Parts: sequence; structure tokens; C-alpha cells
Amino acid sequence: MAGEVDQFLGQSGFYVGRMESNSQLTMLLDVVPPRIPAGAEVMTATIDLPPGDPGTPPHRHSGPVFGYMLEGELLFELEGEAPRVIKEGGAFWEPGGDLIHYQAANHLADRPSRFVVVMVGEPGQPMLTLVDAEELEARRDRRGPRTVDDGLSEAN
Repeated sequence: MAGEVDQFLGQSGFYVGRMESNSQLTMLLDVVPPRIPAGAEVMTATIDLPPGDPGTPPHRHSGPVFGYMLEGELLFELEGEAPRVIKEGGAFWEPGGDLIHYQAANHLADRPSRFVVVMVGEPGQPMLTLVDAEELEARRDRRGPRTVDDGLSEAN
């Protein structure tokens, strides 16, 4: 049955308004990104990874990236964090900027994985830039522990 309710979302209590609705909202991810570049460009895409695919080599994004796993499992590793597995239905994000994204690999050897990403980028800058071996070596002390936490389905 439809009912009129006040809608508040997120950590900040963002007020959506008073509305009548039968729909149900399920919060998947609630973060405050460090910055959204002025004049940002936004791209939404799906990424399909074949079984066991290592994904994109180490890289960075010019702005924040938000993702949602449609199917399969993603081995996800950001600079300073341990690798973690994001399962189907899980959401993830990364702040972008100088931070290196080490892994976004299909964690499953026998099934494809698929996710959707929304990338917010600096105007006139590439959405994704690969990191060369020299820089990886120079920053190796910033890489997180190498153990994988298979119990997480959502990155916060």
C-alpha cells in the first residue's frame, strides 16, 4: 500500500523529500568522496571479465569511481589496502586521484564476472592512466598486505 513518507538517505541524512511510493530503496554504498572535480566528466560502463582474467594492469583514475557487481566475483585491490573479493550484488568505490588501483581481476577461474562502473573524471584528463613499472617500484612500500579477505561482499 502506498504511503506518504519523508525520505532521508545516506550518512549525511540527505533529504530527498516527502513522497508517496510503493518502491523500496536498498542502500548499497554510502560514502562521501574526497572530491568531485569542477566540470567533471562522467562515464557509465559495464566491464566483462572472462574466467580468471587479471583485468586492467595497475592504474589510477582522475576522479572517483563507483561500481556494482552484476555477476561473479572481483578481486579488488587499492593502494594501502589488502586485496578483497567483491561478490555479486556488492558495491565498491575508489577515490581516484594519485591512488593506485592494483587489481580488478575476475576472482573466478570457471565463470565470467561482470560489473558496472560510474567514473567521474577531471575535464580533459583520461579516465584511466596505466602506472609504469618504475613508479610501482618507487611506491611499493605503499601497497597493502597481500592477504585476500574472501568474506567481504562490499567495500566501504
